[in-house]
Amino acid sequence: MKRVFLIVLDGLGCGSAHDAAAYGDAGSDTLGNTARAVGGLTLPTLESLGLGWLGDVAGVRRVEHPRAAVGVMEPAGAGKDSTTGHWEICGVVLERPFATYPQGFPREIVDEFARRTGRGVLGNTTASGTAIIDELGARHLATGDWILYTSADSVFQLAAHEEKVPLEELYAACRIARGMLTGEQAVSRVIARPFTGTPGAFTRTAHRRDFSIDPPSRTLVDALAEAGIPRVGIGKVDDLFAARNLTSDHTPTNADAYRRILAALRAVDFGLVFVNVIEFDQSWGHRNDVPGFHQGLLELDGAVAQMLPLLRDEDLFVLTADHGNDPTTPSTDHSRETVPLIVCGPRVRPAKLGRRATFADLGQTVAEYFGVPPLAAGTSFLGSLRW
Repeated sequence: MKRVFLIVLDGLGCGSAHDAAAYGDAGSDTLGNTARAVGGLTLPTLESLGLGWLGDVAGVRRVEHPRAAVGVMEPAGAGKDSTTGHWEICGVVLERPFATYPQGFPREIVDEFARRTGRGVLGNTTASGTAIIDELGARHLATGDWILYTSADSVFQLAAHEEKVPLEELYAACRIARGMLTGEQAVSRVIARPFTGTPGAFTRTAHRRDFSIDPPSRTLVDALAEAGIPRVGIGKVDDLFAARNLTSDHTPTNADAYRRILAALRAVDFGLVFVNVIEFDQSWGHRNDVPGFHQGLLELDGAVAQMLPLLRDEDLFVLTADHGNDPTTPSTDHSRETVPLIVCGPRVRPAKLGRRATFADLGQTVAEYFGVPPLAAGTSFLGSLRW
């Protein structure tokens, strides 16, 4: 019974993409720069799989005989956010990036949103999520107005205190915004950002929800669904595909995701287990938290060491990413980077997979493995994995 564990380490890029300079990201290298910043990484399990072949990763050797097939993948589509990255992995390559709003959203959009939701709007600026709730949280509690902010990515983020605005009202407002932000004004994601606490001690909660735009064409997830092949989601993957043919257990921390992957390795008998591991991006990359990122890599290495013995003969176990988020650069936003491609399994032949032209090569490989019709983009490398 074939199983694929497709694990996306959100934000864990491994070197500048060919067009990084056009995105203002020349020199970004999330994995390599983090390794240098902490004086080298000690990751014995990932090293044995071939992590050192991804680039210059201080402390990680390029083992002569890696246990996995290893390469890197270039982004071919426009953009550098989670939605575009996951879509490209699954065979949808965008020609145009989603709209961004570095000066905030146009007044007509904000006014109409306020009218439809019955609440005013604070902020409407580019900001760090934790900083803006510290700045505007007290006013929000006093007025009940939404806190609206964006970033360098294509996001409409709406924050509200859980004791001031019920979660379902916040989610309903996000659905209203999702319906408004289409066409030329389409954003990749509308994100509910609930928080609790008191002024000076506000804390974001685990009740975040992402409301993504529908993929414009057939994805790997759709192809598997059409063939009746089960799909199990872990993390926010359902949100990134607008819940089309995919449901998921959300995981606020990496540790939660690892626990669910271990459970799936024991319990799932057939199909795709599609995972988003969130904290490299959400907790550490966006906050330029190098020590946190380092600790996260150590925890990843330990978790993978627990997972590998549970693999079955027919399994493909894949570690990759959707974009970069270099915690060592002045920017706190995503970075345009290549992503890891590490594929292993008891019967996978170790190989050098080279520098792939698009993330979609991975989705095409999974499609071929399950025997479903080819996706619109990507070149399968399944032949390089044959045992």
